Amino acid sequence: MWQQLYKDLAAKNFTVIAVALDEAEAARPWIDAATPDYPCVIDRNHHVADLYSIVNVPQAVWIDERGHIVRPAENAGQSDAFRRMDRATGQMTAEQVADRAHKKKTYVEAIRDWVLNGTASEHAFTDKAAQAHLRLPDENAALGHAHFRLAQHLKLKGRDDEARRHFDEASRLHPNSWNIFRQSAAKSANGLAGEKDFWARVEALGDRPYHLPIDLKGID
Repeated sequence: MWQQLYKDLAAKNFTVIAVALDEAEAARPWIDAATPDYPCVIDRNHHVADLYSIVNVPQAVWIDERGHIVRPAENAGQSDAFRRMDRATGQMTAEQVADRAHKKKTYVEAIRDWVLNGTASEHAFTDKAAQAHLRLPDENAALGHAHFRLAQHLKLKGRDDEARRHFDEASRLHPNSWNIFRQSAAKSANGLAGEKDFWARVEALGDRPYHLPIDLKGID
């Protein structure tokens, strides 16, 4: 999806910059398999997530030629339909699949409209509106990121027990960050965080969303 969007709009002074919030050995095979033409970076210590208040994936930030944020970090057209899938088979109903496809397409087309129409796009926030849509971190979230980076350092040094304590403290301080939780969560066979701890955390949300809602026409 991102490759096609980049290919379609590269001549319009547009680029995608993909940031993998993961370890290099986990992220690089996916990047190599995708062979993207746009830049991809690996951010094991989540500096980008900290700077832009990114708490889940995939999320996106729209930045214009001035370096101004047009739309702050937001769910990049994802659906919570996966929460209702058959966990034994990984299958979703046709309706759930259609919901996911609709949200992805709507989000991508909104980006396309912005690139082609600039500030005239109905999806482009003014500077004031962009500021109003920011989800600013509190002191605990900032401290959580510090514990996370310390945990990553300790893990790199082979001090796994100490790292575990700081990963847990990072998640406690910044419970809204699925990125922090996911980094140290148990992984399934395909390397993704989809084991019991993940599903227990999802279920604990109750009626709250996993992918945060966004203010974008066509996505409810």
